[in-house]
Amino acid sequence: MASKVRLYVDQALGEEQTVPLTREQAHYLFGVMRLEEGAVLSLINGADGEWDAQVVKAGKKGGVLLCSAQTNPQQNPPDLWFLFAPIRKERTAFIVEKAVEMGAARICPVQTDFTQSANRIRQDKLQAHAVEAAEQCGGTFVPPVDDLVKLDRILKDWPPERQLMFCDEVLIGDPVALPDMHGPWAILIGPEGGFSPAERDRLRALAFAHPVSLGPRILRADTAAVAALTVWQQALGDWQ
Repeated sequence: MASKVRLYVDQALGEEQTVPLTREQAHYLFGVMRLEEGAVLSLINGADGEWDAQVVKAGKKGGVLLCSAQTNPQQNPPDLWFLFAPIRKERTAFIVEKAVEMGAARICPVQTDFTQSANRIRQDKLQAHAVEAAEQCGGTFVPPVDDLVKLDRILKDWPPERQLMFCDEVLIGDPVALPDMHGPWAILIGPEGGFSPAERDRLRALAFAHPVSLGPRILRADTAAVAALTVWQQALGDWQ
């Protein structure tokens, strides 16, 4: 029977590998989840797959786990970056969680012309949401979450071999048309209010950028994130 508790650790995992716990991890396992010595849980580190581990030492300020056997191999997502403009805090966290669940390899918050100044982010908090999403959805990969960067800056340094699907509300109702080009990709979701005319013009002028519609209705930013990831995964990703 699969373990009910999954924990992300920042250490190598392997047979007979010991894993020391931080104070926070010990509190979660022994104070919140009420695990005791001898209990078995699942560990991931984003690189070595999923491992069963037994609690060999439990304390309020720390503990030690011992890896026994790999239960799932490492499964990495497609080479897909997910770019989005932050919105309100709880909805930004939702976007990050869904991007992890749906197979983004990197998550990039971007500052656009219409991104509200109040929608600032804490990169460490969003990275923690990514870790929690991987723990809860059975994933073995945790994508990095970048700090906020201006859209102009990230486009300036863009690798030309990476194609970019940007979701343009101006195209509402037009059919989705993605080129059948496999390899590295990215998805860009605009803010509440959409892209500015200058941003739209710049994106349309880029050879690697491909504007798409997400259907006949204007979607909220968090809904658009899930819809865009679904469109890309069905057309070019590892859902095929």
